[in-house]
Amino acid sequence: MDPVARAIWCVESRFASGISLDEIAEVGGISRFHLCRAFGVATGQSVMRYVRGRRLTEAARRLADGAPDILSVALDWGYGSHEAFTRAFRDQFGITPEQLRDRGDLEGLNLVEPILMTSMPTRPLAAPRFVEGKSFLVAGIGGHFTYETSTAGIPSLWQRFVPHIGHVPGQLGGMTSYGVCTNADDSGAFDYIAGTEVRDFDGLPDDFARVRIPAQSYAVFTHREHISAIKASFDTIFRDWLPKSGHSLSEGPCYERYDERFDPQSGNGEVEIWIPIKA
Repeated sequence: MDPVARAIWCVESRFASGISLDEIAEVGGISRFHLCRAFGVATGQSVMRYVRGRRLTEAARRLADGAPDILSVALDWGYGSHEAFTRAFRDQFGITPEQLRDRGDLEGLNLVEPILMTSMPTRPLAAPRFVEGKSFLVAGIGGHFTYETSTAGIPSLWQRFVPHIGHVPGQLGGMTSYGVCTNADDSGAFDYIAGTEVRDFDGLPDDFARVRIPAQSYAVFTHREHISAIKASFDTIFRDWLPKSGHSLSEGPCYERYDERFDPQSGNGEVEIWIPIKA
């Protein structure tokens, strides 16, 4: 069973009892950092957002059925006060617990139902090569994303950056560009930079993001399908290859490398995916 499937089983078995990210990662057999990456790529949401959504969904069912005591419902689903429960409930559904109980139905609510583990197949991916990567600098246009916002946000970010390629001050490496994912946290948020290698950070536009890629061991995969399918390659790496490989994910940046093999106009060609691993 892959680590995301194990995590979903763990959540569905225990989400009413205040389960932590560390507990879910232990059941998944991977680090919490690896779990956050694998779960986010596979499902499009963070682990703990899924836990929160499942709790609130089951609480909403109780309230729609006419539960008389809202505080009891809040306590049953892991909230320590009526106020904390109401804030989370309104954030999730756009109405208060009292309003839902009064209307008595779930129509139109953003319910979070159990993820079906059988609905998430991985796809074949050629074995990687292993590289001792150099330290280098990347500068370009950056954004802060969650797994929910990245699907639309990252292509839009690239659209803004592509006209800069070849004109970035101090640019190195010809027309090669990089998509760097860094600063990922437990909530499923991360920074992404579409950029190029640069000699230094001098003379860059004020709105450019900057990141130093450290010297690091990498497993390097080649994505050969259309760029729109690159999420499936990441999914296979984190859910299938990495747990079976005997390697551990490092917390350094991972990145996509786009060179002359990739056609940015059509989205076709080859893209390298560099995954940092512990030496």
